[in-house]
Amino acid sequence: MKSFEELGLSVDTLKTIKAKGFEEPSPIQEKTIPVILSGTEDVVGQAQTGTGKTAAFGLPLVELLEEKSKHVQALVLTPTRELAIQVAEEIHSLRGKKHLTTIPIYGGQAIQLQLRSLQKGIDIVVGTPGRILDHLKRKSLNLSSITHLVLDEADEMLNMGFLEDVQKIMNHTSKEKRTMLFSATMPSAIMQIAKKYMNDYVILKITKDKPTSNLTEQIYFEVNEQNKFEALCRIIDIEEDFFGLIFCRTKIDVGRVANRLTERGYQSDALHGDISQSLREKILNRFKKRKINVLVATDVAARGIDVQDISHVINYALPQDPEAYIHRIGRTGRAGKTGHAITFVTPAEYRKLQFIQQKAKTDIRREKLPKVKDIIEMKKQRIHSRLEDIIEKGPKQEYLQLAKDLLNKNESENLLGALLQHSFRGELDEKSYTEIVNTPLDNSGKTRLFVGFGKSSGLTRKKLIDVVKEHCNISTDKIHDIQVRDKFAFISLPFNEAEQILEYFQKNRNQSGLYITKAKKDQGQGNQKSSGRQDRPKRQGRSRGQENSRKRHRPQR
Repeated sequence: MKSFEELGLSVDTLKTIKAKGFEEPSPIQEKTIPVILSGTEDVVGQAQTGTGKTAAFGLPLVELLEEKSKHVQALVLTPTRELAIQVAEEIHSLRGKKHLTTIPIYGGQAIQLQLRSLQKGIDIVVGTPGRILDHLKRKSLNLSSITHLVLDEADEMLNMGFLEDVQKIMNHTSKEKRTMLFSATMPSAIMQIAKKYMNDYVILKITKDKPTSNLTEQIYFEVNEQNKFEALCRIIDIEEDFFGLIFCRTKIDVGRVANRLTERGYQSDALHGDISQSLREKILNRFKKRKINVLVATDVAARGIDVQDISHVINYALPQDPEAYIHRIGRTGRAGKTGHAITFVTPAEYRKLQFIQQKAKTDIRREKLPKVKDIIEMKKQRIHSRLEDIIEKGPKQEYLQLAKDLLNKNESENLLGALLQHSFRGELDEKSYTEIVNTPLDNSGKTRLFVGFGKSSGLTRKKLIDVVKEHCNISTDKIHDIQVRDKFAFISLPFNEAEQILEYFQKNRNQSGLYITKAKKDQGQGNQKSSGRQDRPKRQGRSRGQENSRKRHRPQR
């Protein structure tokens, strides 16, 4: 593994990286940065989400672009507005003292605000294809002089139907520019873009991380949202030497959890996007030196953290995707040492947990939260052990003399009890813990599935059972409440089997010929005629519900 100093970056950029807390480059950064800095080739990079791709192209852009330019020098295309904002903020934070301006442009934001920013002169534009095209049509954005074009999450842009828009945008750019394409997967359509629109290019492929470490114990606890903090305190208290990272979804949650931990007497701090670089560096140094043993952070703020001997990673909130889960828990269970990855799951999140577990190809074991009486008993054992250690080493002389004076005036049992109460205060008080009422997850009930074909398509009860058995290897006794109607059908199965069926038929719809999805609450209620109008399949097996879903998820322009 190379260091950032070996990648060809300037001294100023290295200072910025250090201030942000990045200690070593990720594999995609190690491969990509030198190629972009020293070469003239276009780049096709394949790496999973959450592996540091933004810095892989952002750092070279900062190095190569000119200051005080009067035109747009670089364009970064992203599939979603959220990613556009995230990438723009990340590049802005990497520029250090260099005078480069970066703005995100996306649908949903007032276009007048974007027009004013573009009129002032922008060096790096990060945007979604639809809104970029809008500005090109208005002639408010000129890409004819850009030197660098980045297609970020290219496979997602293709999945969202942006291929034609991307091609139109590329036609507005200079042929002399360098193009960098990054994608988690490399379908043939992406390679066709590379061959058609890119000059001599090099392919940099990063193999997937091992799904999870064998040395990391992975468990989850069922908790309601309002009980998460109490559950967190119990986990910290039951461990003798807790040294962990707590992941929250937003910076507001990070601040709230960290403040509550401090109020309870824990040595904790917070990392999120609003914290200055200098303060971030101080907090990380305190954490590494174990002056604090609990660090609460967002995913973005935790990027680049490389701290040894982390005992626990706690997902206070579920991560956005399986890659983020793998990235989080990979910070423990290193260098031959065991680690613990703990996830809090609310009843409504069980489906997402199952998805993460399946895609990460790992087993996340269900456990029960430690009881208060067990925590108190554990604390008593620790106190006993610590006192025996001091006795074995021999107390300091000044304390021995004080002990003799106190024993002359007090009974030994009362005296020792008073000293313990003074030293440990409320640690052994069960009232310091709030009761947690466990709410079981909805993982044992049945799920009703909607099938987009019925009797008019030749579907029968037996054919439906045979298809499910053949493709998903599910036994007949798991299949319940089959209803085959004229235009559609219903089938009920246990939750896990239903998820198995949904995943298979969503991936292999063309081969199987069936459209199966989770039934809505009102589907099949009332008379068949009204239900048929609502749920009747469209051409090629597409239901109106699916069409509406496509509309809801149509990318912002």
